Amino acid sequence: MRRMAFAILALAAAAAVSAQQEPAPLHEGAGATTISDVSNLPMARIGNNDLIGVTVYDAPELSRTVRVSSGGDIWLPMVKQPIHAAGLYPADLEKVIAAALAGDHVLVDPVVTVSIVEYRSHPITVVGAVKMPVTFQAAGNVTLLDAISRAQGLTDNAGSEILVSRQAPDADGKPAMLAQRIPVRGLLDGVNLSLNLSLQGGEVIRVPEAGRIFVVGDVKKSGAFYITDGSESSVLKALALSEGLDSFSSHKAYIYRTEDSGEGRKEIPIELKKIMDRKAPDVALAAGDILYIPSATGAKASLKTLETSLGIGTALGAAFIYYGTR
Repeated sequence: MRRMAFAILALAAAAAVSAQQEPAPLHEGAGATTISDVSNLPMARIGNNDLIGVTVYDAPELSRTVRVSSGGDIWLPMVKQPIHAAGLYPADLEKVIAAALAGDHVLVDPVVTVSIVEYRSHPITVVGAVKMPVTFQAAGNVTLLDAISRAQGLTDNAGSEILVSRQAPDADGKPAMLAQRIPVRGLLDGVNLSLNLSLQGGEVIRVPEAGRIFVVGDVKKSGAFYITDGSESSVLKALALSEGLDSFSSHKAYIYRTEDSGEGRKEIPIELKKIMDRKAPDVALAAGDILYIPSATGAKASLKTLETSLGIGTALGAAFIYYGTR
């Protein structure tokens, strides 16, 4: 019994000594414990305007959240000079802050923890033919497909390419915006994984609408037709999309195409009957072309009348969509 009592007393004494050797919990105040509890964002380099949490062990008066300035600096109490934070990882900034506190004789051997409370320096913007254009902060591993998903996916009239613009050094080492074209089909098919770019923040993702052709005149369904998936269109395809001729039409038709200068349109006459009879090759149509089929009388409407009827230059109604052969 005596031996058992001595053993119990020995264990109790050892537990008391161990408890005394454990570090005391962080003091409350100035967000010392709150910062550690709330901040749990994925690690990335600190940037201008980010909100960071600085926790100094056993020094609640120095623990706080602080906003990085537009110049990349932070200021801490009792530290004489600003501390440059932009471009550093949190672990690197911890060492810089600890050295500053020791160098200014604020603390002898400071223990510093830095965490990210809010990112504002890593925006990713998705605009164009997406269901919900969005700007969000890159945190952790973000890919191009992730960004498209954040915008709730592509619309039905999305074009065949996605433009990803990001800042990168040019040949002289100066920052410049560089654009990369990503084929939509290749990205979504997932065959080439390199197309699913890794995004770091600062990218602008633009999804252009597909090109449109316009068909008007003696057809059953006039209107605008989107050409998706990079497919090519032609006079015969345009006639099929417009559900064919409404009646016996003129033997000739006209394509109105924007001039190379971007001002005005040029008129291109085509032999419609010969094309339909397979006696002349089909004629390719470019995005923005107007295919006009006059009536059998041959009376022509003015270009201005055609553009007005199609709503070109004003708000267009819902356009039909032409999907190319996959």
